[in-house]
Amino acid sequence: MVLFIANFDYETEEDELEQLFTKFGTVHSVKICRNGAGQSAYGFIEMLSDYEAERAIEVLNGRWWKRRRLKVNEKYARLDDDDDDD
Repeated sequence: MVLFIANFDYETEEDELEQLFTKFGTVHSVKICRNGAGQSAYGFIEMLSDYEAERAIEVLNGRWWKRRRLKVNEKYARLDDDDDDD
């Protein structure tokens, strides 16, 4: 399951997010997207287990971390990414 992470400290690095999420299970990948100023804006965490990802959402969404209240949700595909071209 891929999680969308937002509202974390602008200086956050991938390894810090990975450490935070490995408390809940195996992290397959971490990607932080940065704004034009090079600051961390939002990110994606892929976890191998849906159960572990759901537990991370339950515990971390809304939790204060590094002076910011995290937003953690399941990443949903955009509607225009639909592969059904009937």
